[in-house]
Amino acid sequence: MNNLFAQVKQSNKLQAIFLTSYIVVTVLGLFLLQESVTAFLLILFSLFLLYKTNFPVKLKWSLGILILTLVMPFAASQGSAFESYMGVATLVGIYVAMALGLNVVVGLAGLLDLGFVAFFAIGSYTYAIFSTNQVQNFLKLDFLPFSGSSFWAFIIIGGIIAAIAGVLLGIPVLRVKGDYLAIVTLGFGEIIRIVFNNLDKPVNITGGAQGISSIPSPTIFGYVISDSSQFYYVVLVVLAIVILGVTRLQDSKLGRSWQAVRENEIAAQASGIHLVRTKLIAFAIGASFSGMMGVVFAAKQMFIDPTNFTLLESITILVMVILGGMGSVPGVILGASLVTILNLQVLTEVTNYLNQLTLDGVLNIPSALSPSKMQRMIFGLILILVAIFRPQGLLPARNKVVPKEDVVDQTVVDENQRSVSV
Repeated sequence: MNNLFAQVKQSNKLQAIFLTSYIVVTVLGLFLLQESVTAFLLILFSLFLLYKTNFPVKLKWSLGILILTLVMPFAASQGSAFESYMGVATLVGIYVAMALGLNVVVGLAGLLDLGFVAFFAIGSYTYAIFSTNQVQNFLKLDFLPFSGSSFWAFIIIGGIIAAIAGVLLGIPVLRVKGDYLAIVTLGFGEIIRIVFNNLDKPVNITGGAQGISSIPSPTIFGYVISDSSQFYYVVLVVLAIVILGVTRLQDSKLGRSWQAVRENEIAAQASGIHLVRTKLIAFAIGASFSGMMGVVFAAKQMFIDPTNFTLLESITILVMVILGGMGSVPGVILGASLVTILNLQVLTEVTNYLNQLTLDGVLNIPSALSPSKMQRMIFGLILILVAIFRPQGLLPARNKVVPKEDVVDQTVVDENQRSVSV
């Protein structure tokens, strides 16, 4: 068995055969068993298998896009659970983008932020206020409120406003670090939620505790995007932009500056890195990703209120980053996907199954230990086990491998430049 695994690991051809067979079997399983959550999750697992192959990076991206855009939606579209599956996949994409934004702040720059959901709320309320009659309470202009066609512009506007909020948060709090920074950002997140909760008087701007409803769905060329299966592709496009941006930033000069600040601020400053500017850029970029997805979330839900943006959401996003591996883009994607699927799909299905067994008299579970009440505890136990056995995360960050020849060539170039200058 070990020899077989070794052969598959070394042979791209065997990996291609295994991956193709796996995808075909899981697609047929979901196609024939439309109500099977297991078959849906197994298709998503094929993306992890694809990541672990030795294929070229461009081929991995191409196959991953093919699976997400064509294979999975087609296999799930043949039954009544299609919109439910696409709804889960859409929320997975939203949380992955937010976790990647927090990864910039926590994983790369080393700034512990417990109020990250505030930027998500800012993006959501920005679109919700200006696209509904809520804006008429304080701005009576003929062109307001905006229609659903403005959604695409608000993705950018929401990201910019959230980035500005991130800078405004960063300026006063960057004098503290560690646990004190975490406490200050936690307070910022709660302040934003409370402000939105009470900003219904004397002028009703946010709707207060009742929230904002009737948020218009996006439109493009007159076509209304309202179903989860349609929002799924919107989220995919935004998520692809976020992943591309984070990947480029991670290997850039700025990304290396963030990592230097994370490891040792004094050494980074001695190396010529401007600490305040570097940290503010991290706050702004991370917040912008969250704000963009806040706009998408508001348009998808068509209703938001302050309970969507509690401290628990910030902690959940932080757990996604830590679980996957701080500073690791693939790890954060995996961590966010697992946490979201566990919360929305797996634990919910297990809870419903055990409740049904209790109603049928097969099991006798006391009401104090009912699965619905223990769902958070089960989730916590899973996280504890992962933290014990994988303390660095499921996919820890790895330094970029540079070929030895490139290092030698660069050394020769540097020596030649020194000799010429001398």
